[in-house]
Amino acid sequence: MSYSALEQHFEQLHHLQHLGAICGWDQATMMPAGGNEARAEALGTLAVLCHQQLQDERLAGWFNDAGNEVLSLQQQQSLKEMQRVWRDATLLPADLVRARSLAGSRCEHAWRSLRKNNDWHGFLPLFEEVVALSRHAASARADALGLSRYDSLLEQYEPGMRTHTLDALFDDINQWLPGLIGQVQEKQGHEPFLQPQGPFATDRQKALGLEIMTQLGFDFNRGRLDVSAHPFCGGVSDDVRLTTRYDENDAAQALMGIIHETGHARYEQGLPVTWRKWPVGQARSMGVHESQSLFFEMQLARHPAFLTQLSPLLNQYLGEQPAFAPENLARLYTRVKPGFIRVDADEVTYPAHIMLRYQIERDLIDGNMEPRHLPERWDQLMQHYLGLSTKDNYKNGCLQDIHWTDGSFGYFPSYTLGAIYAAQLAEAMQQQLGPFEKLLTGDLTAVFDWLQHHVWQHASLLSTDALLTQASGQALTVRPFRHHLEQRYLS
Repeated sequence: MSYSALEQHFEQLHHLQHLGAICGWDQATMMPAGGNEARAEALGTLAVLCHQQLQDERLAGWFNDAGNEVLSLQQQQSLKEMQRVWRDATLLPADLVRARSLAGSRCEHAWRSLRKNNDWHGFLPLFEEVVALSRHAASARADALGLSRYDSLLEQYEPGMRTHTLDALFDDINQWLPGLIGQVQEKQGHEPFLQPQGPFATDRQKALGLEIMTQLGFDFNRGRLDVSAHPFCGGVSDDVRLTTRYDENDAAQALMGIIHETGHARYEQGLPVTWRKWPVGQARSMGVHESQSLFFEMQLARHPAFLTQLSPLLNQYLGEQPAFAPENLARLYTRVKPGFIRVDADEVTYPAHIMLRYQIERDLIDGNMEPRHLPERWDQLMQHYLGLSTKDNYKNGCLQDIHWTDGSFGYFPSYTLGAIYAAQLAEAMQQQLGPFEKLLTGDLTAVFDWLQHHVWQHASLLSTDALLTQASGQALTVRPFRHHLEQRYLS
């Protein structure tokens, strides 16, 4: 049967991608600097092998014949997802795939030291090559899919999402977010809090993180925690790799980072076992993926009921002090203050960081802006959204993110989409199971079972719209996100 042949073919592709994911994790965590050029070449070759696997001349015939076979509803959706992946891959020639992989690896590796040295001018030539190749790829995709350049890249991360929808969502947020930021800052100005007093030894922070991961249901038999310059969750469902970074003067950074990445990991580990080797058994979209990490970090971990459970653990692992009292933690972990760094931003100002990046990357890819103008444009938008200037401060400005170094344009909107999805799911969960004040005291099994039933087990068997609708009873809307922020920060 042609469908069976397709399953075998995509299973082989999954194994190659597994190797690539682990090599990429090693490159970011353990590889000595001198190995980068060889690793870049190896990953480039592996990218070509994966690309060739998707350009196999037999695939067109198999897809045509499989469409006439008797398939279950799940197999039909699986066939659809394999076709989508195949279509995306056949849009780009192998030499462009390899060139993008090489340019991205070199740019990402150089970025680690260039950012530390605030060296924008050293970064620019590498970045210009990445942008040029990304535009080339976007043009090829756009011509084939009948989309704009940027929408053709957005499709890779958030299938079905378009610029006009993002513009409507972000315009909605932009109407009330600046006022909300001001209101919250005014309110919190009259609410004193204690800052935890370090230093906090890295080994104690790690032990605390591992304890929290255990309580959040992470399966250490199928994953591990390490350190990298930029926290991420990688690997595959049966071999999940989390990373964080530690600051001995700020334990919250690593702790909340670990909880965030554990949300990603629980989603990966919760995907249906029987479908994991094929596209249909993998994450629906980056926005849905981000919704799970934000559900863990923002909806759960910063809720007063969860912080009541966290308080004794902080005292146990980091040493007792008044700052770890639940009431103080609630104020501490919900502080709102505009800052330069996206990954350190609070829940309220975070969408501003994403809207800034969305505007810039959209204009870069659509040809309405050149890479050399990035620092100036970044500074303008930071001043517009958050009242901060990044002039000549490249390290904390346009060099702070890893995403663009390897050409991951179209990815950033997933972060705020994830926050919107998470709020919508949290609202639905509480309507069905009861308020978090009760759900987050003690055992969290009911929370994870709900997510397993409504999100994790569906993988890519449902579209994002269908996933949200079946879980919450309504299509995508900003309303629960706004309500969540107003209730948490103004009530």
